[in-house]
Amino acid sequence: MSEFDSKAREWDKDKMHVERAEAIAKKLSEMVSLNKSMKALEYGAGTGLLSFELKDLFSEITLMDSSSEMIKVCDEKTAYYGTKHINPVCIDLEHSDFDQTFDIIYNQMVMHHVTNVDTMLRKFFDLLNPGGYLAIADLFAEDGSFHGLDANVHPGFNPDELSNTLKSIGFKATKHETCFTVKRSNGRDYPVFLLIAQK
Repeated sequence: MSEFDSKAREWDKDKMHVERAEAIAKKLSEMVSLNKSMKALEYGAGTGLLSFELKDLFSEITLMDSSSEMIKVCDEKTAYYGTKHINPVCIDLEHSDFDQTFDIIYNQMVMHHVTNVDTMLRKFFDLLNPGGYLAIADLFAEDGSFHGLDANVHPGFNPDELSNTLKSIGFKATKHETCFTVKRSNGRDYPVFLLIAQK
């Protein structure tokens, strides 16, 4: 069982996880003109907290995660809420392909877990329809203390550098704003940015 499989059942009980999803959903709605004709993909969806905040704004939402236990929770939530337009799928997109396209792809606190960020960004570009949006919510560059120095993750990102990478891939317009601050038990505050790029 993976780290995220073991956390799936308790994930939504963490007040910070809920508040972070609410804040990102609010900021995303402010920064992008969302409409009900859009098909959405949440990559690294976990239990779908962010997508369930946005559930009334899209015609169809695919919840994608490599954790089977997280996807089981998503399945249970879609049944509970009767959200037939939300489709959970257990896929490791880092090592698999997906044959649908979307009008918007979004994720929260996922990219610092991705091994090859550039490759994943190119996959997102290919999965987006022309004019589609990519929304990335993640940590600003930090000193590694968020997860601990032994964790095999990226220590956050400089959103300006990430924007330059996205433009080199072919995205046109990019913008970013701070959307949340994670307060950890180590007494530190870790701000989170939301970066929007358009294909």
